Amino acid sequence: MAPTSEELADHTGKPRAAIHMSLSYEQTRLGMAFHEAGHAVLALSYGMHVVTSEVISWNTDDDGGWAVTGSTDLRAENTSPWHFAAQCAAGTLAQVQYLMIHGLWTPERAAACAAVHDRELAVDALAQAGYRLGRDHTPEGGKSWGMVRGMARRKVAYRWWEIRNVAYAMNERGVLTGDEIAALTGLGNPPFQGGAA
Repeated sequence: MAPTSEELADHTGKPRAAIHMSLSYEQTRLGMAFHEAGHAVLALSYGMHVVTSEVISWNTDDDGGWAVTGSTDLRAENTSPWHFAAQCAAGTLAQVQYLMIHGLWTPERAAACAAVHDRELAVDALAQAGYRLGRDHTPEGGKSWGMVRGMARRKVAYRWWEIRNVAYAMNERGVLTGDEIAALTGLGNPPFQGGAA
């Protein structure tokens, strides 16, 4: 079943960019599972509450066309803004690492993993909290997206085993709860402090 337009929108309500990747359905779906697993595992490792993380695929036409997306629902109250930003960067990094490990990496495929909506979410969320995150530069008193990606890259490498396990389970099941991800990784899923998640 196709997601709703709201599920395909970014945090501002605009549609996320659709990008074609020259991979099979199975390769694309597993790559998206790695993307979402990157978000979920880093979120847990930084002490955020993960509600769910999922990979979503659907038929786009009667001729066998298909599309894939994903979603990770988390609560980041009382989290370092820089940790939140690193979690945002982790999806792309995990997806590109998947391509590299499986011999699927090309510059075009890596560029297609960019997930600009994740970067824009980090920029906007940090701005609301009074922090400066530059897309292509280091603002005074802040950090650049490149610096945040460096933080996330180290954490993704350190947590690769957990990301891999979560990605394969998510690819198989479609959706995992935060508690299921915590059980798969040995990481805690702290209770949501703001009430019911």
